[in-house]
Amino acid sequence: MIIALICVSAVVLLLLIYLYMIGTRIKRADIEPFRPYMYAHRGLHNNSPESEAPENTLAAFRKAVEGGYGIEFDVQLSKDNVPVIFHDAKLDRMCGQSGKVWEYTLEELKQFRILNTNEQIPTLEEALQIIQDKVPILVEYKLHSASAAMCPLSDELLIKYGCRYMIESFQPMALWWYRKHRKDIVRGMLSEHFAKEGYTNPLYLFLKNLLFNHSARPDFIAFHKDHTNLVTLNVCKKLYRPTMVAWTIQSQEQLEKAMNFFEMFIFDSFVPEKGAVNPKYETKTN
Repeated sequence: MIIALICVSAVVLLLLIYLYMIGTRIKRADIEPFRPYMYAHRGLHNNSPESEAPENTLAAFRKAVEGGYGIEFDVQLSKDNVPVIFHDAKLDRMCGQSGKVWEYTLEELKQFRILNTNEQIPTLEEALQIIQDKVPILVEYKLHSASAAMCPLSDELLIKYGCRYMIESFQPMALWWYRKHRKDIVRGMLSEHFAKEGYTNPLYLFLKNLLFNHSARPDFIAFHKDHTNLVTLNVCKKLYRPTMVAWTIQSQEQLEKAMNFFEMFIFDSFVPEKGAVNPKYETKTN
């Protein structure tokens, strides 16, 4: 009897710890102003050979602003600690160069061109000069170490240009920085079923199951559109009710399917039927 009681108590304790670990922010930042928008993934881009607006370029951001779309983009630091906008760690896919972003100074990065265009790797400040407060921004921080040094450098610029912005990251350290220093900013945890995408590091098991939420305490969860059957994701959604953001929607059919689970959407590779308007928000308000 005593052994059984101990076992039950241990299970209950573990369950409570688990629920604490996956919890989101209780008193959330105001995400409502961001809900009406569809978010163009890396700008309103096209990576085809004839395109003049590849991903994460000033041209792609101009097109998104002209269309009234919210913009999602990726920020990294150059070797000399300048926030630049680029998705991959390596430069080969988009620039045809060897090495990684943080191995080059800004001056060196500016020598490279994006795909077959005249577009350069933009700095965060260059992008914000175009976007300003015209459309909302979803900033993904790509940290390549345990340091969150990128966050204050980028946040200073986002404030300077009066931007409406949310932040997200796969790295809990970025969200932790915002939790500590910028509580008013909407923050989101990025995740997916990493094993399905070929990532096998045990750390990804924690990320997949949102077990870093305890340090990040996100306002929203941004998850891979095809991985919605994960137990932890559904427990978190039903128990804590964070806003659910889908990435990356690549057709109208995928968008309509994702509306059954998600509330906000990051898209590329097509133009949504309702343009920049979030159809889930429109349905909710009508």
